[in-house]
Amino acid sequence: MFFDSEQIIQSGGLLLIALIVFAESGLLFGFIFPGDTLLLAAGFFAGQGKLPIVWLIVVVVIAAVLGDNVGYRIGRRLGPKVFKRKNGLLFRREYIQKTQAFYDRHGGKTIVLARFVAYIRTFAPVVAGMGKMQWQLFAFYNFFGGLLWGIGLPMVGYFIGSSFPNIDKYFIWFLIISAHILLIIALWHIFRKPDTRRKFAAMIKEDWHHYFSRSRKD
Repeated sequence: MFFDSEQIIQSGGLLLIALIVFAESGLLFGFIFPGDTLLLAAGFFAGQGKLPIVWLIVVVVIAAVLGDNVGYRIGRRLGPKVFKRKNGLLFRREYIQKTQAFYDRHGGKTIVLARFVAYIRTFAPVVAGMGKMQWQLFAFYNFFGGLLWGIGLPMVGYFIGSSFPNIDKYFIWFLIISAHILLIIALWHIFRKPDTRRKFAAMIKEDWHHYFSRSRKD
């Protein structure tokens, strides 16, 4: 689903940014929102003097931490029932399943790493709550991850926006390249261990087998 980050920032300012970050951080439908590109874009506009960078960071960190806490509570309350929910326009069960596999591999670090991985970012706190992760430990990882994400991405955008005054004509390319760089860094960190690569390959093979088996039946 496509959202225009520039339009979101210009029309809703810090309030709309906060609401989107909150929803993407823990509500089950939040995966539809463009968290990474939104923060990069907001930082970019702050670098050009269109948003206050300090308040942007404060708002993003608070919204991210609160959103994750809500996701954790949802996971604690619903538990395994989440896996039984049917797919719909604003929910995908397979994202929960893949987040569970991610969580099984990385444990508490998932809450930090997931901040930089789309989709998994939304469901990681839910899975942590389902797994009865101790709240004090979750709160530590949540706050640390929220700080890294809420400061890091806006500051990257801020640096670009303030250092290159005429780069706004290449704004869309800046977002695309930055988002891909972040994805590559996150994937490298996740898949650098051979054991993780083997497990991921096995999961993909299982998904393809399931897909083709269902196609033949249809």
